[in-house]
Amino acid sequence: MQWSYTLGRIKGTEIKVHVTFLLLLAYFGYLAYREAGTAAAVAEMLLLLAFFLCILLHEFGHVTMARRFGVRTPDILLLPIGGVARLERIPDVPRQELLIALAGPAVTLAIILLLFLVALATGQAVVLRDPFGPGTPLVVRLLVSNLFVLAFNLLPAFPLDGGRVLRALLAYRLGLVRATRIAGTVGQIFAVGLGILGVMMDAPLTMLVAFFIFLGAGSEAGAVATRMAGQGLQVSQMMVTQFQRIPVHATLSQAVDLLLAGEQREFPVVDNLGRTEGMLTRDNLIRGLSQRGPGASVAEAMTPSAPTVAPTLGFQEALDRLRASGLPALPVVDAAGSLVGLLTMDNITDLLLVRRALG
Repeated sequence: MQWSYTLGRIKGTEIKVHVTFLLLLAYFGYLAYREAGTAAAVAEMLLLLAFFLCILLHEFGHVTMARRFGVRTPDILLLPIGGVARLERIPDVPRQELLIALAGPAVTLAIILLLFLVALATGQAVVLRDPFGPGTPLVVRLLVSNLFVLAFNLLPAFPLDGGRVLRALLAYRLGLVRATRIAGTVGQIFAVGLGILGVMMDAPLTMLVAFFIFLGAGSEAGAVATRMAGQGLQVSQMMVTQFQRIPVHATLSQAVDLLLAGEQREFPVVDNLGRTEGMLTRDNLIRGLSQRGPGASVAEAMTPSAPTVAPTLGFQEALDRLRASGLPALPVVDAAGSLVGLLTMDNITDLLLVRRALG
């Protein structure tokens, strides 16, 4: 199942929406319909859409500041807990991350001030006692929602903006890896507390927010540890150099013999001149056997035009390319077009474990 859908692209940044956000929209629309009918359901969904437009502007605050420091943002993902702007890399200078983290809340603050001026100009009272009660104007409800977003995002719980501010401040003295570990632990402790509160209050949305924060804190800490462990590495230091090739005209029966003869599970497919034609994975092989039989050629079952990587490619870019391909391995091809190795996730993992053990 596809968990996120692309809505569009703005200046190189894809706007994606997670399927759980659509479920949230439907859930609140249903509750409003059950209580007050179709008009109330439409009003509730319009409020949510306007609210998430504000969230999108918040995320573009991060994106705009990141661009000032030469950091690309491939995509923004809208989730039930808000938005996540995925930076291409974490800035090496803590001050830059601090400014990027604060840019989003600064945009939200500007939205709050704008909505407050609109409410004053139209004579709508901003009532904080029951801001979501019946008859409360959309502008006021949107203003209060953004107040909650601002306060919540500034909590020092990673990966919220406040947690990123905390990491940036810690990184001045402790370095990025240790700062991320501490900020991630704080974020997960906060998430556990929030989850317990959600259970006690029987609040499913609070529990969902706690779940996303807990996962986000752990995954971000792991990603930073991986990036730092691989710092300075090139593909030539990570690739497998002892491996088997399969001719493009070989049969699947011959491929089975190679699969069972050793531990290799992915095979680069080459033509008569040794040029890479594609990759034959174990899944390709099993599927090809069941659909076409052992006499079919490797060319009929392989993944054609598999991406290649150069031996001089840096660690992070190579890792990103391997993950984006969806393949367990990629062929390594030098400047002359010769196949010189295989880049596999297993080999990368083993190398990083060794580097971490050696400090």
